[in-house]
Amino acid sequence: MSAAGLILAAGESRRMGSPKALLDYRGVTFLDTLIGLFAERCSPVIVTLGAAAEEIRARAARPAEFVLNPDYARGQLSSMQCGLRAVPPEADGVLFTLVDHPAVSRNTIDALLAPGVTQGVATGAALLRVPRYKGRRGHPVWFSRELTPEFLALPESGAARDVVRLHAGRTAFLDIDDPGIVADIDAPAAYRSLIGAIP
Repeated sequence: MSAAGLILAAGESRRMGSPKALLDYRGVTFLDTLIGLFAERCSPVIVTLGAAAEEIRARAARPAEFVLNPDYARGQLSSMQCGLRAVPPEADGVLFTLVDHPAVSRNTIDALLAPGVTQGVATGAALLRVPRYKGRRGHPVWFSRELTPEFLALPESGAARDVVRLHAGRTAFLDIDDPGIVADIDAPAAYRSLIGAIP
């Protein structure tokens, strides 16, 4: 199974006060951390940029395919759709995450891309694979290329979860011992907590 990686790094990071993509995590930026993790298993790795695009692109140390969303102010869905348009047709699926989830483990990514049976749904037959930690859903999320047209067809007022809900019966939930999947670093307090927990 081939998977493309898609990382959204287009937001304005208003609550953080500076681009989240460039925050440090274990000596590497959030963005470079995720590019490195995804590149081991995904090709290509696509990064959608918007706010502070030139600064983020200039400081990215690891190679990826960068796409610019000129309409990033319209919200996360527009950035996801922009990135999906760059996914090659031969990719069987997309491993998708937001740039503010840098603490996810390699084992989690392996589990999302591996065949198996989870929560009664054969992951090989699932259209979506969603990790959970102590009952909470997190990122990254894998979805089949079959869903790409549905995500692209969503109106500006829609949300990716609209597609996810439609396919609840073909969603495999993976219960994983990885708090990184729910570590959403979108404000200074969450960032301080993250870096304070790093040994």
